[in-house]
Amino acid sequence: MMNRVTIVGAGFAALTAVKKLRAADPAMEISLVAPKPEFSYLPGTIWIPSRLRQPEDLLIPLDNYFRRMKVKFHQGVATGLRDGGRTLITDGGEIENDGLIICSGGRFIKKLPGIEHSITPCEGIPAAVKIRDRLEQLKKSDGGTIAVGFSGNPKEPSAMRGGPMFEFLFGIDRRLRLDGRRNAFKLVFFTPASSPGNRLGPKAVKGLLREMKRRGIDTHLGHKIKGFTERSVITEGGEFDADLILFMPGMTGNQWFDNTDLPRSKGGLIRADRECRVEGMEKVYVAGDSGSFPGPDWMPKQAHMADLQAEAAAANLVAELNGRTPSKTFKVELICIIDSQTTGSLVARTEKRNIVLPEMRIFHWLKRLFEWWYLRQYR
Repeated sequence: MMNRVTIVGAGFAALTAVKKLRAADPAMEISLVAPKPEFSYLPGTIWIPSRLRQPEDLLIPLDNYFRRMKVKFHQGVATGLRDGGRTLITDGGEIENDGLIICSGGRFIKKLPGIEHSITPCEGIPAAVKIRDRLEQLKKSDGGTIAVGFSGNPKEPSAMRGGPMFEFLFGIDRRLRLDGRRNAFKLVFFTPASSPGNRLGPKAVKGLLREMKRRGIDTHLGHKIKGFTERSVITEGGEFDADLILFMPGMTGNQWFDNTDLPRSKGGLIRADRECRVEGMEKVYVAGDSGSFPGPDWMPKQAHMADLQAEAAAANLVAELNGRTPSKTFKVELICIIDSQTTGSLVARTEKRNIVLPEMRIFHWLKRLFEWWYLRQYR
């Protein structure tokens, strides 16, 4: 009998799960639920404000990929679960399955007063376009203050995404210098943490702060954020002016999880084991930002980690469907190139080592090459 597997989402984890499931079982019936048959390559959005990338470069239609992989696409959003996960409820009807992989990403915590006056870059391509347009406006005027910051989910240390904010910060600094407009702008980096980028490792923190000082970027660190106004950032350590605010809040689980029996972590994510199995549920897996996994508190919420978790989830679900014991775990690994438009610095962290390599032109081009190589499979 043919196994039916449903995947929720169309991001990094979901598409990797499709690839691995199809390779393991050419006959499997794979259904995928997402609002649109398209993939947003979020790591590339750091280049939209400087026009190194256009929105259409990073938005990949998936119709051909789904055809090649024989995936049944269901346009819609998940709204709930029934029968211990065997029925996924969506706004377009119910889908029954023999196995389920949840890859629907995370949701940003938007509780701070005035947060609507900030732009959250990782919300997608439209957010990066908004940053680009606002930056263009400021460049045409007398300049101003640009504030870039992030915070976490106090109940879930790993549910945060700070790396891209350093890239937006350094990228904007570089763009302004190339345009000969840097002197007209003040750049401020803010976060409640006293050591920003701690999850990248102690070496990286020193390097990032040194880099900010070298570039003349002000810092406002170690003060709890109280809120925003249209023209300022308010913290317990004081208020400062800002004409453009880029802010990445901490993450929590999707709203639809509330309509299910899915076990949740303190931070609102789905509790899972090192095999990516959802605790206490049969043939239900989670990968990427939706999940809360055992491991070090620096475990990243990034595309590479989502891919590694999706590989484990797919392999273990196939094992379970075939009556075997799931045994594949994922490697905890943080790898990123902190890009500055023309150069980049490589940061890598595993449970055994932490490597930080200085800014070099080659790393910028490596990041661009990786984007081309990664997206090739979906085009």
